[in-house]
Amino acid sequence: MKRRINKVAVIGSGIMGSGIACHFANIGVEVLLLDIVPRELNEQEKKKGLSLEDKQVRNRIVNQSLQDALKSKPSPIYHKDFAQRIKTGNLEGDISKVSEADWIIEVVVERLDIKKQVFDNLEKHRTKGTLITSNTSGIPIQHMNEGRSEDFKKHFCGTHFFNPPRYLRLFEIIPGPDTSVEVLEFLNEYGEKFLGKTSVVAKDTPAFIGNRIGIFSIMSLFHMVKEMDLTVEEVDKLTGPVIGRPKSATFRTVDVVGLDTLVHVANGLYEGVPNDERHDLFKLPDFIQTMMDNKWLGSKTGQGFYKKEKKEDGFSEIKTLDLKTMEYRSAKKASFGTLEQTKSIEKVEDRFKVLIDGKDKAGEFYRKNLSALFAYVSNRIPEITDELYKIDDAMKAGFGWDHGPFQIWDAVGVEKGIEMMKAEGYEPAAWVNEMVEKGTQSFYTVKEGNSYYYDIPQKKHLKVPGQDAFIILDNIRESKEVFKNTGVVVEDLGDGILNVEFRSKMNSIGGDVLDGLNKALDIAERDYQGLVVANNGKNFSVGANIGMIFMMAVEQEYDELNMAIKYFQDTMMRMRYSSIPTVAGPHAMTLGGGCELSLHADKVVAAAETYIGLVEFGVGVIPGGGGSKEMTLRASETFEKDDLELNRLRENFLTIAMAKVSTSAYEAFDTNILQKGKDIVVVNPDRQLAIAKKHALLMAENGYTMPIQKRNIKVLGKQALGTFLVGTDQMVAGKYISEHDRKIANKLAYVMAGGDLSEASYVSEQYLLDLEREAFLSLTGERKTLERLEAMIKTGKPLRN
Repeated sequence: MKRRINKVAVIGSGIMGSGIACHFANIGVEVLLLDIVPRELNEQEKKKGLSLEDKQVRNRIVNQSLQDALKSKPSPIYHKDFAQRIKTGNLEGDISKVSEADWIIEVVVERLDIKKQVFDNLEKHRTKGTLITSNTSGIPIQHMNEGRSEDFKKHFCGTHFFNPPRYLRLFEIIPGPDTSVEVLEFLNEYGEKFLGKTSVVAKDTPAFIGNRIGIFSIMSLFHMVKEMDLTVEEVDKLTGPVIGRPKSATFRTVDVVGLDTLVHVANGLYEGVPNDERHDLFKLPDFIQTMMDNKWLGSKTGQGFYKKEKKEDGFSEIKTLDLKTMEYRSAKKASFGTLEQTKSIEKVEDRFKVLIDGKDKAGEFYRKNLSALFAYVSNRIPEITDELYKIDDAMKAGFGWDHGPFQIWDAVGVEKGIEMMKAEGYEPAAWVNEMVEKGTQSFYTVKEGNSYYYDIPQKKHLKVPGQDAFIILDNIRESKEVFKNTGVVVEDLGDGILNVEFRSKMNSIGGDVLDGLNKALDIAERDYQGLVVANNGKNFSVGANIGMIFMMAVEQEYDELNMAIKYFQDTMMRMRYSSIPTVAGPHAMTLGGGCELSLHADKVVAAAETYIGLVEFGVGVIPGGGGSKEMTLRASETFEKDDLELNRLRENFLTIAMAKVSTSAYEAFDTNILQKGKDIVVVNPDRQLAIAKKHALLMAENGYTMPIQKRNIKVLGKQALGTFLVGTDQMVAGKYISEHDRKIANKLAYVMAGGDLSEASYVSEQYLLDLEREAFLSLTGERKTLERLEAMIKTGKPLRN
């Protein structure tokens, strides 16, 4: 019988329990969240005259924990309304309700005795055949399995979510001695398909895969600090974006996660892996022990490796811990010649060969650090897993690395890596030497668009499982290229569907990208059935190329700028009015022009983690690529449904004027950027492109006909314009916005009102586009707009003036 998950019970409402509950609510599952009953009243409850028997007292712990989670930033929930899918209760009065759950997840404190007590209680009420799993981060599954019924053992395993569950994609599945194959296969697929995770089946070893390698990597750095006389700033400079790691790098990440959390896992590994060849590495260095003694645990205690202090002038300063003196000091800039050499190398994997050849401290650091990492991961097979790709998957999904250890080793060169390791006093595992001796020169290879990994028992490359549901552009870019320029690559996805992949810096949209879009539309209309615009970059698009706009405005080349903006508008209109269906696949930052492109596609297949909005106000202009027109049109489409025409228009006006950016794709439905009934959301970004392709193909096969341009858009004229102008005057009077903000808002009001028409009228899209372009151009001539554009180019942040 096909297993379905309609209701989940989460036992334990702490940070992880509430986070897991929220993520199941995110995907539409009904959740029962339970926790213990308080043993005494708090002061507030005493003042209200409540007793320990009152429901609000009995559910105080679970309710407070959930509310704390929902208030946290970043939010664990895609949309505030989704929290209604979570029902709370306590482990005494509501435990019987777990009988209704399809999956029970235990997330209580990491103590085996307490977990066993919880399982004793759950087994009295659990329905046979129900999945039951533990979110343990390190307690052996086999120990939790002891004393349980056969049905319990068959359906029991570890399911380790990483914190925060919404954002970190690693989902480790750890089978117990008796876990059925059906359960493992189901959880593996469910994690990937429904929860949007990278599912990794791990062996039941201490800290499993992600934390075993991740904590080794961090502890290795801790010990290198003293050996190489490194500062906190230097380590974070060397271990951040330059090597494809998060901006928070090492020490900032530890501050956010909490030093105590890291130390807990490290101590567990020190005790749990006595035969590990790097066992002593898990022993805490003196400076870490001092920090633990002083309760310098990071953000949760107000100080860790970094500390924010108020200065006498009222401004704050981020100070850094000096690891020699153990005192906080002003930050010191870290710079290395080797890193300077990589600035022109865009692809992270191409930087590693340069980094390990560096002649300065940075080069020495990378040789030592990567040698230790390569040796360690090679020796963990087959201890923690039999397949090397699982280690890479775990580090990418759990720790935010762009490339896993074996992928980095491939980038360095397998033989070069071995040579480097030996120079540093390390030896790779015997299977690596054997692989090279047999003539295999890489851990991975690509064949016919699919990734293959080196399988150690079979001594050959095998296809990485689970990728049939994905389209990986890195694997097909060269073999499936149809057209290419400096801004895009157009790939043939098969079945008559093309894809336009942005390849510009930060996927910004300039003339080359617009040329590529038009060329792709030409080719698709002539020889194909549909077009997708999607990419696998960190962000879909940060918007138009503002550097180009700034230069034209400074040089007062207004005719050229007018032509450039019209070209942008015309390209967006071609996305809407083409003889083939167009689908946009936004993800992550989708701002300004990237948002406008999405607005004009026939359909949007958005990743759940899409932060989309029209943000042009921040640089002193209005959306000029069709965004202002489109939001006016979308408001007018609702006019016939009710009498609140001005309110509908005001909502869309504020979406632009306040530069609203959704914190998830689901929030974008509230701002009318995405449209219910037309656009869809995909939780797993790896599946997004394949799903977008399916929708393009479906529209084509259903008989797609090019839409007719709209010429009956109702605009409200002076009625709307007058209301908006009064509103902006009041905002200035209240000192909520600047004079320049008012000027921008008034220009937008003029466009969205359809001009100063004496009465409500019907206009065409082109009429609104012309108004939009005229307003955009007039604002680029403003000094304060130029100042904002320049600030954005220099700092990446808008200037408020």
